[in-house]
Amino acid sequence: MSGGVTAELVLVGGGHSHVQVLRSFGMRPMPGVRVTLVTRDVETPYSGMLPGFIAGHYDHDACHIDLMRLAGFAGARLIHTEANGIDRTNRGVLLRDRPSLRYDVLSLDIGSTPRAHDVPGAAEHATAVKPVDKLAGRWDALVGRVLASERALDIVVVGGGAAGVELALGIDHRLRTLMEAEGKPGLRPRVTLVTRGELLAHDSDRVRSRFVRVLAERNVAVLDHAEVVRMEAGAVILADGRRVPFDEALWAVQAGAAPWLRETGLTLDERGFVAVEPTLRSVNDERVFAAGDVAAVLAHPREKAGVFAVRQGPPLTANLRRALAGQPLIPFEPQRDYLKLITTGDRYAVASRGGWSAEGRWAWTLKDWIDRRFMARFQDVPAMARRPMAPETTDLEPRCAGCGAKVPSDVLRRALRRLDAAEADGTDDAAVTEPPPQDRLMVQTVDFFRAFTSDPYLFGRISANHALGDIHAMGAEPLTALAIACVPPGRSDIVEDDLFQMLKGGLDVLRDAGAQLVGGHSAEAGELALGFTLTGSVARGHVSRKGGLRTGDALVLTKPLGTGVLLAAAMRGKARARWIAAALRVMDQPAGPAARCLAEHGATGVTDVTGFGLFGHLTEMMVASGVGVRLDPGAVPVLDGAARMLDSGIRSTLHTGNAAAGRFADGPVPDLLFDPQTAGGLLAGVPADRAAACVAALQRLGYVDAAVIGLVKRAWDGEPRVTLGNLPMLEGVTQAPVPREPAPTTT
Repeated sequence: MSGGVTAELVLVGGGHSHVQVLRSFGMRPMPGVRVTLVTRDVETPYSGMLPGFIAGHYDHDACHIDLMRLAGFAGARLIHTEANGIDRTNRGVLLRDRPSLRYDVLSLDIGSTPRAHDVPGAAEHATAVKPVDKLAGRWDALVGRVLASERALDIVVVGGGAAGVELALGIDHRLRTLMEAEGKPGLRPRVTLVTRGELLAHDSDRVRSRFVRVLAERNVAVLDHAEVVRMEAGAVILADGRRVPFDEALWAVQAGAAPWLRETGLTLDERGFVAVEPTLRSVNDERVFAAGDVAAVLAHPREKAGVFAVRQGPPLTANLRRALAGQPLIPFEPQRDYLKLITTGDRYAVASRGGWSAEGRWAWTLKDWIDRRFMARFQDVPAMARRPMAPETTDLEPRCAGCGAKVPSDVLRRALRRLDAAEADGTDDAAVTEPPPQDRLMVQTVDFFRAFTSDPYLFGRISANHALGDIHAMGAEPLTALAIACVPPGRSDIVEDDLFQMLKGGLDVLRDAGAQLVGGHSAEAGELALGFTLTGSVARGHVSRKGGLRTGDALVLTKPLGTGVLLAAAMRGKARARWIAAALRVMDQPAGPAARCLAEHGATGVTDVTGFGLFGHLTEMMVASGVGVRLDPGAVPVLDGAARMLDSGIRSTLHTGNAAAGRFADGPVPDLLFDPQTAGGLLAGVPADRAAACVAALQRLGYVDAAVIGLVKRAWDGEPRVTLGNLPMLEGVTQAPVPREPAPTTT
């Protein structure tokens, strides 16, 4: 093995320019360059289709780009968190609730946010149009509220630009159509558009007159030259003293920049946006680029519009490549005039360019075609492909095996120093610890696996959670940990940061659990991998074992199933990003609080649900306890997307082997129950009369899907068997929520 990562390009934000950068690097990677996308959202909405989404012409998936899938195609790492600063001295992106991320070249495409903070009460009482994803979620709730209301609601849109006009008309169309379909046309919400100045101030008189007519035809009230000075709960207060009542208010005014940009030392324009040259590079930092709304091209000022972010994608990509290669950059001058298409809610639009304008259904059809063609470039991408990171020419020597493959001592020492771990001095050959007191027993376990996410910090956290599951299932408290870490070769500072990020994630979880990292081993390998050997202790007589189930116990599961099939689907480019994000959140949830809660409610037998799947671990408990089980597959909580992926034929590689446990069942076992889990939940027997309180307590702790899924019964003729079927109602027990998707087919 040779080569490695020699340069790092970090993209902050999944905006319209950056999705083009990712696609380009997927089609034509740069040898030795690793791309990392830092994004608050794993599905990014296309602003051009937002009015159509509000009006009901597009569903969620039609107008969102799956950034996980796109990053996989690009061979890029995806870090799902929010950036909140830049340490330019140390070339690091500051991230919320986790370590900073290093870069060689940095690009910002984080969009903008309506300046609600300029008006007292606006941030508290109005929903901002940007970020668009926040509006999409709030819109679904508003639709439900309108349908359930027994009166006509009042909706106010603040902002008279193109975005505000399209939003108001889209809202009116969707809600009017819905109420007519419900047979309640009289309860159609009243929509009011409030604008500080003239309606559509940046458009021609011809365009403005067309929309004055359309808004009047739709009975959308327009209050122009009406400055909003304050917002209260349920009312917009205007400068002339008028109060405009509302049940819902949306804020679509002039965009502002992220406040944290002011602390970066980057040169900004008067509105706080990053000042860039025509090359899209910062005017005072050659390593930083910006595009889209967050950028201000000083030589070519333009309005904040999605069309310019889209047009900046190719020149940004080209100049990022040149910067990484040490080549001169090429300036880009955006066009001044462009075809503008403003929709009216009902598959109708007004087209304009310069002084010309026209309207009709043809204009909406043209816009729909343009938007769908743009989206298809990023939605129809192949599954992720593993690419060699070695550059065509490299000064990195061929990599050795055996002890020669260890991470260099200076790299390891620097990473450990950043961790501030106990073994940072690295002077001794092994860890020395005190044995537990005589009234306690020692518990040991080991786990190790390859990375299943491109985020090294998150991978470290989940690896530690997975390893700790065995300790917690035994009722023990973790004491010490030894780590085994593998990192790909590369430039020494890059290897150091990879190792640090991964170990930092694990160390944060270990410390929260009360364990100390006391040593370990590191080596170079083709991909990230991490494992832990853990030592814990438990009081004599308080060991939780698989064989502790008792007849009459209720079976409680603390987490939903589906991580195995979802990870397998992600590798094939089939899973939705929101499904994987939800699965990773579940895997990142520690088992310690759940274990303590189960113990407080008298848990008998306990195990963690991991590689052998729920059914495999359940049958281990059943055989060890000499009991039978009645299991209700419909009560088992399921992660979104898992059932759909199983129905489509996707399986984890361990699934077939796990299915052999089906011989213990009295009928066909749903495939979901054989799915191997990573950092899965705990499965425990709890006295039936305490099960309701146990589940309620687990849900208060954040295990929102915790549920009773079965009952322990006597073995039939001495043979442990699983009977599949509905459970008898247990007094006070709230069953698991109805699965979010239909139950998967059976094998």
